[in-house]
Amino acid sequence: MNEFLPLFLSLALGLLIGLERGWREIIDGEASPFFGLRTFGLIGLLGGIIGFISHTYDNMMIIAIAFAAVTVLLTAVHVSDCGRPHGVGITTVVAAAITFCLGVLSTIGFMSIASSIAVVTAVILSMKPIVYQWVRKLEAKEIYAVLKLLLISVVLLPVLPNKGFGPYSALNPYEVWWFVVLITGMSFAGYFAIRIAGAGKGIMITGILGGLVSSTALTLSFSRLGKHSQLKRIFSAGILVACGTMFPRMIIEVSVVNKELLKLVAIPLSVSGITVYAGMLFFWLTRAKDREVKADMPPLSNPFQIKPALKFAALISLILLFSQFIKESFGDAGIIILAFFSGLTDVDAITISMARLAHEGLSHTTASMAIMTAAATNTLLKGLLVLFLSNRLIGIRVMSVFVIAFVAGAVSLYIAA
Repeated sequence: MNEFLPLFLSLALGLLIGLERGWREIIDGEASPFFGLRTFGLIGLLGGIIGFISHTYDNMMIIAIAFAAVTVLLTAVHVSDCGRPHGVGITTVVAAAITFCLGVLSTIGFMSIASSIAVVTAVILSMKPIVYQWVRKLEAKEIYAVLKLLLISVVLLPVLPNKGFGPYSALNPYEVWWFVVLITGMSFAGYFAIRIAGAGKGIMITGILGGLVSSTALTLSFSRLGKHSQLKRIFSAGILVACGTMFPRMIIEVSVVNKELLKLVAIPLSVSGITVYAGMLFFWLTRAKDREVKADMPPLSNPFQIKPALKFAALISLILLFSQFIKESFGDAGIIILAFFSGLTDVDAITISMARLAHEGLSHTTASMAIMTAAATNTLLKGLLVLFLSNRLIGIRVMSVFVIAFVAGAVSLYIAA
Protein backbone atom coordinates (compact mmCIF):
# COMPACT_ATOMS: atom_id res chain seq x y z
CA MET A 1 0.00 0.00 0.00
CA ASN A 2 2.87 2.36 0.76
CA GLU A 3 4.04 2.01 -2.84
CA PHE A 4 0.76 3.52 -4.07
CA LEU A 5 0.83 6.45 -1.63
CA PRO A 6 3.09 8.67 -3.81
CA LEU A 7 0.81 8.06 -6.80
CA PHE A 8 -2.26 8.92 -4.75
CA LEU A 9 -0.50 12.11 -3.63
CA SER A 10 0.29 13.00 -7.26
CA LEU A 11 -3.40 12.67 -8.09
CA ALA A 12 -4.47 14.62 -4.98
CA LEU A 13 -2.11 17.53 -5.68
CA GLY A 14 -3.36 17.71 -9.27
CA LEU A 15 -6.96 17.74 -8.03
CA LEU A 16 -6.10 20.51 -5.57
CA ILE A 17 -4.78 22.80 -8.28
CA GLY A 18 -7.57 21.69 -10.62
CA LEU A 19 -10.14 22.62 -7.98
CA GLU A 20 -8.90 26.19 -7.98
CA ARG A 21 -8.84 26.36 -11.79
CA GLY A 22 -12.33 24.84 -12.05
CA TRP A 23 -13.65 27.25 -9.42
CA ARG A 24 -12.15 30.14 -11.37
CA GLU A 25 -13.96 28.90 -14.50
CA ILE A 26 -17.30 28.90 -12.69
CA ILE A 27 -16.73 32.32 -11.06
CA ASP A 28 -15.66 34.39 -14.06
CA GLY A 29 -15.34 32.08 -17.05
CA GLU A 30 -11.65 32.79 -17.52
CA ALA A 31 -10.52 29.20 -17.60
CA SER A 32 -10.94 26.86 -20.54
CA PRO A 33 -13.15 23.79 -20.26
CA PHE A 34 -10.08 21.82 -21.42
CA PHE A 35 -8.40 22.43 -18.07
CA GLY A 36 -10.57 21.62 -15.10
CA LEU A 37 -10.56 19.42 -12.05
CA ARG A 38 -10.24 16.10 -13.90
CA THR A 39 -7.59 17.32 -16.35
CA PHE A 40 -5.30 18.66 -13.64
CA GLY A 41 -5.79 15.51 -11.59
CA LEU A 42 -4.76 13.38 -14.55
CA ILE A 43 -1.76 15.62 -15.31
CA GLY A 44 -0.59 15.19 -11.72
CA LEU A 45 -1.11 11.44 -11.92
CA LEU A 46 0.78 11.33 -15.24
CA GLY A 47 3.70 13.09 -13.58
CA GLY A 48 3.55 10.57 -10.76
CA ILE A 49 3.63 7.64 -13.18
CA ILE A 50 6.57 9.13 -15.10
CA GLY A 51 8.42 9.76 -11.85
CA PHE A 52 7.71 6.21 -10.66
CA ILE A 53 9.05 4.70 -13.90
CA SER A 54 12.11 6.95 -13.86
CA HIS A 55 12.86 6.11 -10.23
CA THR A 56 12.36 2.38 -10.84
CA TYR A 57 14.77 2.25 -13.78
CA ASP A 58 17.07 4.96 -12.34
CA ASN A 59 16.90 6.99 -15.56
CA MET A 60 16.23 10.73 -15.25
CA MET A 61 16.09 11.09 -19.05
CA ILE A 62 12.58 9.59 -18.92
CA ILE A 63 11.42 12.60 -16.91
CA ALA A 64 13.13 15.06 -19.25
CA ILE A 65 11.57 13.53 -22.36
CA ALA A 66 8.12 13.28 -20.78
CA PHE A 67 8.28 16.89 -19.56
CA ALA A 68 9.27 18.07 -23.04
CA ALA A 69 6.34 16.15 -24.55
CA VAL A 70 3.88 17.58 -22.01
CA THR A 71 5.22 21.10 -22.62
CA VAL A 72 4.73 20.72 -26.39
CA LEU A 73 1.18 19.44 -25.84
CA LEU A 74 0.28 22.29 -23.48
CA THR A 75 1.79 24.85 -25.86
CA ALA A 76 -0.20 23.44 -28.78
CA VAL A 77 -3.44 23.63 -26.77
CA HIS A 78 -2.67 27.21 -25.77
CA VAL A 79 -1.85 28.32 -29.33
CA SER A 80 -4.91 26.63 -30.85
CA ASP A 81 -7.25 28.02 -28.21
CA CYS A 82 -5.86 31.51 -27.61
CA GLY A 83 -8.11 33.10 -30.25
CA ARG A 84 -11.26 32.28 -28.30
CA PRO A 85 -12.80 34.74 -25.82
CA HIS A 86 -12.09 32.48 -22.85
CA GLY A 87 -9.24 30.39 -24.20
CA VAL A 88 -6.49 28.69 -22.27
CA GLY A 89 -4.44 31.41 -20.56
CA ILE A 90 -0.70 31.17 -20.09
CA THR A 91 -1.24 31.01 -16.32
CA THR A 92 -3.27 27.83 -16.69
CA VAL A 93 -0.64 26.32 -18.99
CA VAL A 94 2.14 27.09 -16.51
CA ALA A 95 0.01 25.72 -13.67
CA ALA A 96 -0.47 22.50 -15.62
CA ALA A 97 3.29 22.17 -16.19
CA ILE A 98 3.89 22.72 -12.47
CA THR A 99 1.27 20.09 -11.67
CA PHE A 100 3.13 17.56 -13.82
CA CYS A 101 6.39 18.39 -12.01
CA LEU A 102 4.67 18.01 -8.64
CA GLY A 103 3.49 14.56 -9.65
CA VAL A 104 7.07 13.65 -10.53
CA LEU A 105 8.44 15.00 -7.23
CA SER A 106 5.89 12.99 -5.28
CA THR A 107 7.12 9.67 -6.64
CA ILE A 108 10.88 10.27 -6.57
CA GLY A 109 11.06 10.90 -2.82
CA PHE A 110 10.04 14.53 -2.32
CA MET A 111 6.45 14.22 -1.12
CA SER A 112 6.67 16.98 1.52
CA ILE A 113 8.24 19.46 -0.89
CA ALA A 114 5.65 18.64 -3.57
CA SER A 115 2.78 19.13 -1.10
CA SER A 116 4.12 22.48 0.05
CA ILE A 117 4.64 23.74 -3.50
CA ALA A 118 1.14 22.61 -4.49
CA VAL A 119 -0.46 24.56 -1.65
CA VAL A 120 1.57 27.68 -2.46
CA THR A 121 0.67 27.34 -6.15
CA ALA A 122 -3.04 27.04 -5.38
CA VAL A 123 -2.87 30.10 -3.10
CA ILE A 124 -1.06 32.17 -5.75
CA LEU A 125 -3.60 31.17 -8.40
CA SER A 126 -6.52 32.07 -6.16
CA MET A 127 -5.08 35.51 -5.36
CA LYS A 128 -5.56 36.92 -8.86
CA PRO A 129 -8.26 39.50 -7.92
CA ILE A 130 -6.34 40.57 -4.82
CA VAL A 131 -3.04 40.88 -6.70
CA TYR A 132 -4.70 42.94 -9.45
CA GLN A 133 -6.20 45.20 -6.80
CA TRP A 134 -2.77 45.66 -5.19
CA VAL A 135 -1.11 46.42 -8.52
CA ARG A 136 -3.73 49.06 -9.37
CA LYS A 137 -2.85 50.91 -6.16
CA LEU A 138 0.86 51.10 -6.96
CA GLU A 139 2.42 54.15 -8.54
CA ALA A 140 5.44 54.47 -10.80
CA LYS A 141 7.62 55.82 -7.98
CA GLU A 142 6.87 52.71 -5.93
CA ILE A 143 7.82 50.34 -8.75
CA TYR A 144 11.09 52.26 -9.18
CA ALA A 145 11.62 52.09 -5.41
CA VAL A 146 11.29 48.30 -5.46
CA LEU A 147 13.83 48.10 -8.28
CA LYS A 148 16.20 50.36 -6.33
CA LEU A 149 15.86 48.17 -3.24
CA LEU A 150 16.68 45.11 -5.35
CA LEU A 151 19.63 47.00 -6.83
CA ILE A 152 21.18 47.83 -3.45
CA SER A 153 20.49 44.37 -2.01
CA VAL A 154 20.86 41.82 -4.81
CA VAL A 155 23.39 43.65 -7.01
CA LEU A 156 25.42 45.99 -4.80
CA LEU A 157 25.56 44.11 -1.49
CA PRO A 158 27.35 40.94 -2.73
CA VAL A 159 30.24 42.90 -4.33
CA LEU A 160 31.10 44.96 -1.23
CA PRO A 161 34.23 43.86 0.70
CA ASN A 162 33.43 41.92 3.85
CA LYS A 163 36.32 43.07 6.07
CA GLY A 164 37.12 45.91 8.44
CA PHE A 165 38.59 49.23 7.34
CA GLY A 166 39.58 52.47 9.04
CA PRO A 167 40.42 53.12 12.71
CA TYR A 168 40.01 50.04 14.89
CA SER A 169 38.93 48.21 11.67
CA ALA A 170 35.45 49.26 12.74
CA LEU A 171 34.04 49.89 9.26
CA ASN A 172 32.94 46.83 7.33
CA PRO A 173 31.27 47.99 4.07
CA TYR A 174 29.35 44.74 3.61
CA GLU A 175 27.93 44.75 7.15
CA VAL A 176 27.05 48.46 7.09
CA TRP A 177 25.20 48.12 3.80
CA TRP A 178 23.49 44.93 4.98
CA PHE A 179 22.11 46.94 7.91
CA VAL A 180 20.83 49.55 5.44
CA VAL A 181 19.08 46.81 3.45
CA LEU A 182 17.57 45.37 6.65
CA ILE A 183 16.09 48.67 7.86
CA THR A 184 14.97 49.71 4.37
CA GLY A 185 13.27 46.36 3.90
CA MET A 186 11.26 46.71 7.11
CA SER A 187 10.24 50.24 6.13
CA PHE A 188 9.19 48.90 2.74
CA ALA A 189 6.99 46.30 4.39
CA GLY A 190 5.19 48.94 6.43
CA TYR A 191 4.86 51.35 3.51
CA PHE A 192 3.33 48.84 1.13
CA ALA A 193 1.11 47.43 3.85
CA ILE A 194 -0.40 50.90 4.21
CA ARG A 195 -0.70 51.36 0.45
CA ILE A 196 -2.39 47.97 0.04
CA ALA A 197 -4.62 48.03 3.12
CA GLY A 198 -5.37 51.73 2.84
CA ALA A 199 -4.96 54.43 5.45
CA GLY A 200 -8.68 54.83 5.94
CA LYS A 201 -9.05 51.51 7.76
CA GLY A 202 -8.92 53.25 11.11
CA ILE A 203 -6.46 54.67 13.57
CA MET A 204 -5.31 51.32 14.91
CA ILE A 205 -4.43 49.72 11.55
CA THR A 206 -2.79 52.96 10.46
CA GLY A 207 -0.80 53.02 13.69
CA ILE A 208 0.39 49.43 13.36
CA LEU A 209 1.42 49.72 9.72
CA GLY A 210 2.62 53.31 9.87
CA GLY A 211 4.77 52.53 12.88
CA LEU A 212 6.87 50.25 10.67
CA VAL A 213 7.62 53.17 8.36
CA SER A 214 8.20 55.83 11.02
CA SER A 215 6.77 55.69 14.52
CA THR A 216 7.97 59.26 15.11
CA ALA A 217 6.06 60.55 12.08
CA LEU A 218 2.93 58.72 13.23
CA THR A 219 3.35 60.11 16.75
CA LEU A 220 3.58 63.66 15.43
CA SER A 221 0.63 63.16 13.07
CA PHE A 222 -1.67 61.58 15.66
CA SER A 223 -0.64 64.16 18.24
CA ARG A 224 -1.80 66.97 15.98
CA LEU A 225 -4.98 65.13 14.94
CA GLY A 226 -5.88 64.40 18.54
CA LYS A 227 -5.21 67.89 19.89
CA HIS A 228 -8.75 69.16 19.24
CA SER A 229 -10.47 65.78 18.98
CA GLN A 230 -12.91 64.24 21.44
CA LEU A 231 -11.54 60.78 20.65
CA LYS A 232 -8.76 61.01 23.20
CA ARG A 233 -8.63 57.33 24.15
CA ILE A 234 -8.58 56.20 20.54
CA PHE A 235 -5.78 58.56 19.57
CA SER A 236 -3.87 57.53 22.71
CA ALA A 237 -4.20 53.89 21.61
CA GLY A 238 -3.11 54.78 18.07
CA ILE A 239 0.04 56.55 19.29
CA LEU A 240 0.91 53.70 21.63
CA VAL A 241 0.51 51.00 18.99
CA ALA A 242 2.65 53.01 16.56
CA CYS A 243 5.41 53.48 19.14
CA GLY A 244 5.12 49.90 20.34
CA THR A 245 6.28 48.60 16.95
CA MET A 246 9.78 49.86 17.82
CA PHE A 247 10.36 47.02 20.29
CA PRO A 248 9.68 44.01 18.01
CA ARG A 249 11.65 45.81 15.30
CA MET A 250 14.66 46.09 17.64
CA ILE A 251 14.32 42.41 18.55
CA ILE A 252 14.41 41.50 14.85
CA GLU A 253 17.51 43.65 14.30
CA VAL A 254 19.40 42.08 17.21
CA SER A 255 18.36 38.56 16.18
CA VAL A 256 19.75 39.14 12.69
CA VAL A 257 23.06 40.67 13.85
CA ASN A 258 23.84 38.85 17.12
CA LYS A 259 21.78 35.91 18.34
CA GLU A 260 23.82 35.58 21.53
CA LEU A 261 22.98 39.13 22.58
CA LEU A 262 19.33 38.43 21.84
CA LYS A 263 19.19 36.13 24.86
CA LEU A 264 19.89 39.14 27.09
CA VAL A 265 17.79 41.85 25.43
CA ALA A 266 14.79 39.84 24.23
CA ILE A 267 13.06 39.78 27.64
CA PRO A 268 13.54 43.52 28.52
CA LEU A 269 12.48 44.63 25.03
CA SER A 270 9.52 42.23 25.08
CA VAL A 271 8.42 43.40 28.53
CA SER A 272 8.62 47.05 27.46
CA GLY A 273 6.74 46.34 24.25
CA ILE A 274 4.06 44.30 26.01
CA THR A 275 3.59 47.10 28.54
CA VAL A 276 3.07 49.64 25.77
CA TYR A 277 0.64 47.32 23.99
CA ALA A 278 -1.19 46.67 27.27
CA GLY A 279 -1.70 50.43 27.67
CA MET A 280 -2.89 50.59 24.07
CA LEU A 281 -5.34 47.75 24.67
CA PHE A 282 -6.71 49.41 27.80
CA PHE A 283 -7.46 52.70 26.01
CA TRP A 284 -8.86 50.87 23.00
CA LEU A 285 -11.23 48.71 25.04
CA THR A 286 -12.45 51.69 27.03
CA ARG A 287 -13.11 53.87 23.99
CA ALA A 288 -16.57 55.29 23.40
CA LYS A 289 -18.48 52.52 21.63
CA ASP A 290 -20.86 54.80 19.76
CA ARG A 291 -18.22 56.85 17.94
CA GLU A 292 -17.07 56.20 14.45
CA VAL A 293 -13.52 57.05 13.61
CA LYS A 294 -12.01 58.16 10.36
CA ALA A 295 -8.26 58.49 10.59
CA ASP A 296 -6.31 60.68 8.25
CA MET A 297 -2.88 59.51 7.29
CA PRO A 298 0.04 61.86 6.81
CA PRO A 299 1.35 61.86 3.24
CA LEU A 300 3.73 58.96 2.65
CA SER A 301 7.04 59.86 1.11
CA ASN A 302 8.83 57.82 -1.53
CA PRO A 303 9.47 54.38 0.07
CA PHE A 304 13.12 54.43 -1.03
CA GLN A 305 15.45 57.32 -1.67
CA ILE A 306 19.19 56.99 -1.98
CA LYS A 307 20.02 59.99 0.24
CA PRO A 308 18.30 58.64 3.40
CA ALA A 309 19.94 55.26 2.78
CA LEU A 310 23.37 56.86 2.51
CA LYS A 311 22.69 58.98 5.61
CA PHE A 312 21.72 55.89 7.56
CA ALA A 313 24.89 54.10 6.41
CA ALA A 314 26.95 57.13 7.46
CA LEU A 315 25.18 57.26 10.82
CA ILE A 316 25.90 53.60 11.53
CA SER A 317 29.53 54.09 10.49
CA LEU A 318 29.95 57.11 12.77
CA ILE A 319 28.38 55.31 15.71
CA LEU A 320 30.64 52.31 15.17
CA LEU A 321 33.71 54.56 15.08
CA PHE A 322 32.66 56.63 18.09
CA SER A 323 31.71 53.51 20.00
CA GLN A 324 35.14 51.99 19.52
CA PHE A 325 36.83 55.28 20.39
CA ILE A 326 34.71 55.82 23.51
CA LYS A 327 35.17 52.22 24.58
CA GLU A 328 38.95 52.59 24.35
CA SER A 329 39.00 56.04 26.00
CA PHE A 330 36.21 56.05 28.58
CA GLY A 331 35.10 52.46 28.99
CA ASP A 332 31.51 51.26 29.36
CA ALA A 333 30.19 54.54 30.81
CA GLY A 334 30.98 56.33 27.58
CA ILE A 335 29.02 53.74 25.58
CA ILE A 336 25.90 54.37 27.65
CA ILE A 337 26.23 58.14 27.16
CA LEU A 338 26.60 57.63 23.41
CA ALA A 339 23.49 55.41 23.40
CA PHE A 340 21.53 58.09 25.25
CA PHE A 341 22.24 60.76 22.66
CA SER A 342 21.89 58.37 19.72
CA GLY A 343 18.43 57.38 20.92
CA LEU A 344 17.29 60.99 20.54
CA THR A 345 17.51 60.69 16.76
CA ASP A 346 17.46 57.03 15.73
CA VAL A 347 17.19 53.79 17.67
CA ASP A 348 17.90 51.41 14.79
CA ALA A 349 21.48 52.56 14.19
CA ILE A 350 22.58 52.26 17.81
CA THR A 351 20.82 48.89 18.18
CA ILE A 352 22.60 47.42 15.18
CA SER A 353 25.93 49.00 16.18
CA MET A 354 25.81 47.62 19.72
CA ALA A 355 24.82 44.17 18.48
CA ARG A 356 27.78 44.17 16.12
CA LEU A 357 30.25 45.49 18.72
CA ALA A 358 29.14 42.76 21.12
CA HIS A 359 30.68 40.37 18.59
CA GLU A 360 34.02 42.17 18.90
CA GLY A 361 34.71 42.37 22.59
CA LEU A 362 32.07 44.70 24.02
CA SER A 363 30.45 42.98 26.97
CA HIS A 364 26.91 41.79 26.37
CA THR A 365 25.77 43.52 29.56
CA THR A 366 27.05 46.90 28.35
CA ALA A 367 25.60 46.35 24.86
CA SER A 368 22.19 45.41 26.28
CA MET A 369 22.22 48.42 28.63
CA ALA A 370 23.09 50.69 25.71
CA ILE A 371 20.26 49.28 23.60
CA MET A 372 17.74 49.69 26.41
CA THR A 373 19.04 53.22 27.11
CA ALA A 374 18.52 54.19 23.47
CA ALA A 375 15.03 52.63 23.50
CA ALA A 376 14.12 54.50 26.69
CA THR A 377 15.47 57.80 25.36
CA ASN A 378 13.61 57.44 22.08
CA THR A 379 10.37 56.39 23.78
CA LEU A 380 10.42 59.17 26.37
CA LEU A 381 11.22 61.72 23.66
CA LYS A 382 8.09 60.64 21.78
CA GLY A 383 6.16 60.94 25.02
CA LEU A 384 7.36 64.53 25.42
CA LEU A 385 6.34 65.29 21.83
CA VAL A 386 2.81 64.05 22.57
CA LEU A 387 2.74 65.94 25.87
CA PHE A 388 3.59 69.27 24.26
CA LEU A 389 1.99 68.92 20.82
CA SER A 390 -1.26 67.12 21.58
CA ASN A 391 -4.12 67.37 24.03
CA ARG A 392 -2.81 67.37 27.62
CA LEU A 393 -4.93 64.35 28.57
CA ILE A 394 -3.59 62.34 25.64
CA GLY A 395 -0.06 63.39 26.54
CA ILE A 396 -0.43 62.36 30.18
CA ARG A 397 -1.91 58.99 29.24
CA VAL A 398 0.76 58.19 26.67
CA MET A 399 3.61 59.44 28.85
CA SER A 400 2.36 57.41 31.83
CA VAL A 401 2.41 54.21 29.78
CA PHE A 402 5.90 55.01 28.47
CA VAL A 403 7.26 55.59 31.97
CA ILE A 404 5.78 52.30 33.19
CA ALA A 405 7.24 50.52 30.16
CA PHE A 406 10.64 52.07 30.84
CA VAL A 407 10.60 50.96 34.49
CA ALA A 408 9.39 47.45 33.60
CA GLY A 409 12.11 47.09 30.95
CA ALA A 410 14.81 48.33 33.33
CA VAL A 411 13.73 45.90 36.06
CA SER A 412 13.62 42.95 33.65
CA LEU A 413 17.05 43.89 32.26
CA TYR A 414 18.46 44.01 35.82
CA ILE A 415 17.00 40.58 36.55
CA ALA A 416 18.22 39.14 33.23
CA ALA A 417 21.73 40.54 33.67
